[in-house]
Amino acid sequence: MRYLEPENKNAKRVSWEISERTREIVKQYAEYAEKSESDTVDFFLTNILTDKKFLTWIEEKRNNKRIVQRMGIEDKVKTNSK
Repeated sequence: MRYLEPENKNAKRVSWEISERTREIVKQYAEYAEKSESDTVDFFLTNILTDKKFLTWIEEKRNNKRIVQRMGIEDKVKTNSK
């Protein structure tokens, strides 16, 4: 048997401007997946962390330790302690 895990997202409302087309895509996909629009956006944006070039870019940033901690990717990148 699998148990439910708490999500603990520390969600915060943001005010981004996105196109009407993108909003409709998210809305329809969320309906299809039977998820909320917030969960859908969170899922896809978290997939950015599979971009190895992006992770390398983060590794190369000066004083990246705080960024890495905020993104919760300590296990994916090396931090600089300059």
